[in-house]
Amino acid sequence: MMGQLAARGHELTPHPDQADVLVVNTCSFIDPAKQESIDTILEMAEYKRVGRAKRLVVAGCLVERYRGDLQKDMPEVDAIIGTNQIDQIVQVCEGIDDPAPADNGLYLYHDLTPRLLATPRHFAYIKIAEGCDHPCTFCVIPQYRGKFRSRRFESVVSEATRLFAQGVREINLIGQDTTCYGEDFGLKDGLAVLLARLAEIETPQQKWVRFLYAYPNKVTQKLLDTIAEHASLVKYIDMPLQHASAGVLKRMKRGASGDIFLKLLEKVRRTIPGVAIRSSFIAGFPGETDAEFEELCQFVEAAQLDRLGVFSYSDEDTSGSFALDGKVGARDINNRKRKLMSIQRKISRAKNRLMRGREVPVLVEGLSAETDLLWQARMSTQAPEIDGHVLINDVEGDEPQPGQMRMLRITESHDYDLIGTLLPSTERDIMPPAPLPALISISPSQLPAR
Repeated sequence: MMGQLAARGHELTPHPDQADVLVVNTCSFIDPAKQESIDTILEMAEYKRVGRAKRLVVAGCLVERYRGDLQKDMPEVDAIIGTNQIDQIVQVCEGIDDPAPADNGLYLYHDLTPRLLATPRHFAYIKIAEGCDHPCTFCVIPQYRGKFRSRRFESVVSEATRLFAQGVREINLIGQDTTCYGEDFGLKDGLAVLLARLAEIETPQQKWVRFLYAYPNKVTQKLLDTIAEHASLVKYIDMPLQHASAGVLKRMKRGASGDIFLKLLEKVRRTIPGVAIRSSFIAGFPGETDAEFEELCQFVEAAQLDRLGVFSYSDEDTSGSFALDGKVGARDINNRKRKLMSIQRKISRAKNRLMRGREVPVLVEGLSAETDLLWQARMSTQAPEIDGHVLINDVEGDEPQPGQMRMLRITESHDYDLIGTLLPSTERDIMPPAPLPALISISPSQLPAR
């Protein structure tokens, strides 16, 4: 949306009091996200009263899910566009209250779609697919993102090539279901083929490519072999397992079991030496008994995951699990979530202790978000915006620069944090300048990161 507005000549600002038109992009995946979206809409509506804003536009998933309610209950909103009307953002901001539906009902951007990066210049996301066909009972995404559909192979490669040419050092492939990439084109192991092609893109400096959100039963041997084969494909697997009890997984309509997952994790580690594995689980799914939760705890102990996220079950009224009996109380959910994270904290502490004294490549991010006295960086085993950072408290050689890849000697470890010394750089040019072709990803230095 930002790219289309900028291409049309509109000036973007992060300051709502300076804007003529306010656009709120929303989420409606779970209750806290819906509440945050609504609170932000009401907050922005105030700028129509006290600021210069004349128009308030609401976009995104909340619109797809609650279009009628928004139009009826929030008169402050001048226009709404859903996730499949994104290409009409310019018309809506310029005065059309009721945009037409998308031609085919489903939106999917491509390599020539105007883009404006909201990330720092050194990393970017590329969405390779949209929608999902899995029937997970806890998830409402297919209801407003639609059926699974992949971007064209050469479209993804073209966008990645341009981003690398602009100085991006790390590309993260995303989608609701990345591991099904290419299946709708008849491609077998489409994601593996795409990763191999992206790894072959020539760049003046080292690059990282990772993908996120692997569906467990779609992690093939070919995919693992491809990651192991190419140095620029980071040794990192993000595979949300959601639970380990066969009974809970069956009610989630995901299948498998903790034993099956342990065998899969063993195969991943055997194929990709040094791989970091991240997963996430849901605490308090309807019907989750004490015994099933204990089974999950035992699995987390056995799996020894490198990163772990635990989410409280959210009872969404349009989800399949909403009708299930045996709802778990909020206090029990919270206690279970805390217990799982307590188990993982000990695992993380032990793994981090083994990192002391090691020298690892890192991507320098910039000054620490916590203090201007420290810098922060990420190892390839840390995905941006989710896995934290490595703190730099000493520098050998030249001063670090954002986007620089350097070696770091780890000197301290804590439960989740690592601290180290940045070693001298071996790179000549940190961020080579590159001309920006028209109507592709651009990254304005004036716009701060969100």
